[in-house]
Amino acid sequence: MSINSSEIIKQCHLFYGVTDTDLQLLVSILRIRNFNKGEILFEEGADAEGFYIVASGKVKVYKLSSDGRERILHVVQPGNSFAEAAIFDDGLYPAFAETLISSTLFFFPKQEFLELLHHHSQLAINMIAGLSRFLRQFTMQIEDLTFRDVPARLARYLLTFFDTTPVAILLPVSKTQLASNLGTTSETLSRTFRKLSDDEIICVQGKKIDVLDVDRLFDLAERYKEI
Repeated sequence: MSINSSEIIKQCHLFYGVTDTDLQLLVSILRIRNFNKGEILFEEGADAEGFYIVASGKVKVYKLSSDGRERILHVVQPGNSFAEAAIFDDGLYPAFAETLISSTLFFFPKQEFLELLHHHSQLAINMIAGLSRFLRQFTMQIEDLTFRDVPARLARYLLTFFDTTPVAILLPVSKTQLASNLGTTSETLSRTFRKLSDDEIICVQGKKIDVLDVDRLFDLAERYKEI
């Protein structure tokens, strides 16, 4: 297998700073699983048997409303983990997970992983730090949904793709999925893209987004809606 398991694990926020010995232990318990596009990995309320790291591909984590509508919580990219909190909470998966494309995943069985944490405290410390980071991200998401309008939410999303200098952005998800992730409708998102393009803040060509005016995009991202 050409996948370098240790390198992928080190990319995961849960395991920043682990030693080579710790990596060997983690590799010893992981299970490599391959999935086709559209496979359900687990359902909300199912017993949490373990958690995953995406080695290649993409996975969406989502909930279903009472009327069956899908709300994407996040799209997990390679090097990121998901469902880790479930093995510590009530032992149930809190959402659905489904592959967006053909994917290779690292699966860490719950019991074997917990035994590693009991014997290697640094792993536990790193995982707590990683979960805290996720908590901050969800707090920001709630703040955006509560206090920012759709243009501001979109601007903040686009700004996550570059640090100090703008680059051409290739959206990793469909615009329908992005609309769900931003808590809006496809129609509203399309109007927002069109308005930002008309204002020459961005240029949209399919999934490719060029940022034309970084300062105005930053200003838009910090705008709060009236409530």
